[in-house]
Amino acid sequence: MMSEQQKMPSIKEEMINRGKIIVRTSVVGIFVNILLAAFKAAVGFTANSIAVLLDAVNNLSDALSSVITVAGAKLANRKADEEHPFGHGRIEYLSAMIIAAIVFYAGVTSLWESGKKIIEPEAANYSQLSLVIIAVAVVVKVVLGRYFKRQGAAAESGALEASGADAIFDAILSLSVLASALIYLAFGISLEAYVGAIIAVFIIKSGIDMMRDTLSDILGERPDPVLVRRIKGMLAAEPEIRGAYDLMINNYGPGRNYASVHIELPDTMNTDEIDQLTRRIHDKVYLETGVRLMGVSVYSYNNAHDEEAQKIRKAVYKIVMAHRDYALQVHGFYVNRAQKKMRFDVVVRFGFSLPDIVKELKAEVKAVYPDYDVLIDPDLDMSAVCNNCGHGRTH
Repeated sequence: MMSEQQKMPSIKEEMINRGKIIVRTSVVGIFVNILLAAFKAAVGFTANSIAVLLDAVNNLSDALSSVITVAGAKLANRKADEEHPFGHGRIEYLSAMIIAAIVFYAGVTSLWESGKKIIEPEAANYSQLSLVIIAVAVVVKVVLGRYFKRQGAAAESGALEASGADAIFDAILSLSVLASALIYLAFGISLEAYVGAIIAVFIIKSGIDMMRDTLSDILGERPDPVLVRRIKGMLAAEPEIRGAYDLMINNYGPGRNYASVHIELPDTMNTDEIDQLTRRIHDKVYLETGVRLMGVSVYSYNNAHDEEAQKIRKAVYKIVMAHRDYALQVHGFYVNRAQKKMRFDVVVRFGFSLPDIVKELKAEVKAVYPDYDVLIDPDLDMSAVCNNCGHGRTH
């Protein structure tokens, strides 16, 4: 197997390439949006169109967003130091929050200006050139949006993909501005201020959505079920491991994931064998997913030939899983029949009182096995056990 040291340069190269894609794409966005903002501003002032002017402001805010994206990506790629041993990757989330605030502010300001134009309307005066510029802007925004989304997918950058979706949405807004201009020229009906107000509302909504998504990243989301299932499957594929549980993945910025996990091993393994196994799975998971297993804890399970222990395990499992309203999984079961002790973990749905659950289950198990000392550890459903069993070969 290729060692982690041999693989490290390629992992590093992937992060460097990701940064280059983000910077290059953002620079293209800055250049295009500044050009569009300049042309639209010229058209807006010439035609006395509030809708076109607000569309120009929207392009300008997009350019500023790209500037912040570049700055965030550069700062996020700074090396880890003593004060920040996990690196600076989360700066990308902070830069995204700043962008969201700018977009929201631009929307509120635009809505205010549109409101004033609705109260005190002014006639627009479109030229043929201005209409052509707006039409070209629609096409450019569609092309730019598709480019951003494609590059965002390649770099696994949610910020770029969101910018792509925003650019395509901007194209729709510019199209509405063009439509209002054509309606005004054809029928003399001025929809300028109203279209501007609609644009402003959508800009505000976009800012709020961006804030909500970024705040979710900062607070910490449930890990991707596909990634969880993949890692647990890789671990459970090892012949010594009967199951992998309690996988916790902590994100310190895009592409910077650190994890801990419990694995279930036979009680016949010695510490040297366990040490070799944990080192092997650390390299395996890192090489295939880029996730670093920072902590691997061990559950022991009874020898399969201990029929009485297996009988007790099945009975306890039946008792616990009768509570399907809150119990999702039983794992880490071990019984010491000589010392009359048993221990196991129960994965519990969110919204239930853990002390009450432990008290109830312990009473029910003790009712069947009164001579045993029962230790129950409750676990919250951190990695979507209810949606994805993916825990190994057995419950």
